[in-house]
Amino acid sequence: MTARPGRRELLRASAALTAGAALAVGGAGAAHAGPADPGLPEIPGMLGDRRANEVWYLLDQATLYHPSQEFKDAYYALVALYGGGWDNTLLNTWRRMATKDTYRRDFTEFVTPARGPLEVMSRVQLAVFDSVYRPGDPRLVRAFAQFAQGMLYDPRTEGLHVMTGKPPGGYPVWHVVMRAMMFLGIDSHRWEHLAPLNAFACAVQLTADPDLEHVNEALPPRTVRRLAAHWLPRGVTQLDRDFQSFPYPQQP
Repeated sequence: MTARPGRRELLRASAALTAGAALAVGGAGAAHAGPADPGLPEIPGMLGDRRANEVWYLLDQATLYHPSQEFKDAYYALVALYGGGWDNTLLNTWRRMATKDTYRRDFTEFVTPARGPLEVMSRVQLAVFDSVYRPGDPRLVRAFAQFAQGMLYDPRTEGLHVMTGKPPGGYPVWHVVMRAMMFLGIDSHRWEHLAPLNAFACAVQLTADPDLEHVNEALPPRTVRRLAAHWLPRGVTQLDRDFQSFPYPQQP
C-alpha cells in the first residue's frame, strides 16, 4: 500500500499550486495561440497553452480514442462489476455513503472488487500526466483552468479540450474514482494532490459556463485567482462535503 503523505507535505503541495495560480490566468480576452514550448513541437492553429493541450490530448488518446487492450479490459471489468453506467453507480453509491459514520469502511468494501481495474486506470492516467508535467508542477493549474474555461482548441482533434455536460458531470465522477483509489491505497498521495485541482476546475467551469463547441474568452484573472485560493488548499475530506451539493461543488 502506498504510504499516505504527511500533513506538512500536503500543505507544501497546496501552497505551491496556489502560488502557481498566476500561471493559470494569463491575459483576459479572446483565446490566443499557445506560447511556444521548447519541449513540444509547434502545432499550427492550436489555441491556448501548448502544454495544457498536450496533456488533455494524450489523456483522451489513452483512455477514449486509442486505449490499450489493458485499459479496455479494465473498463469492461468495471462494467461487469457495476453495469454499463458504472460511473453513475459509483457516484450515487458514494453520495449515499459519504455522509455516514461508516463511510470509509463501507465505500472501501464497495470498491474493493474493482482494485485491479482501478490500478490500471491510475497507472495509465498518471503516466500521461508524468509525460507532460512533473508531479506537483504548478503549471497544472493553468492546464486545469484553461480546460475548464473551454480555451484549448486542438487541431489534432478539430475541437475543444473541455469537460462536457451542463453542469459538467465528469468532475464529481473523477473525484469519486480518486477517492476509491485513495481508500484502496492506489497511488494515494498522487490522487490526494490532484483532487483539489479537479474541484478547482469544476468551480472554474461552473463560473465560466463555457460554450462547449467554440473557443471561449478567459475569465477575469482575479476570478480565477479567487477560485484557486479557495479550492487548491482544500483537503479531500472537505472536498467530499463539497461534492455532495448540486451543481457541485458549491461556489465560495
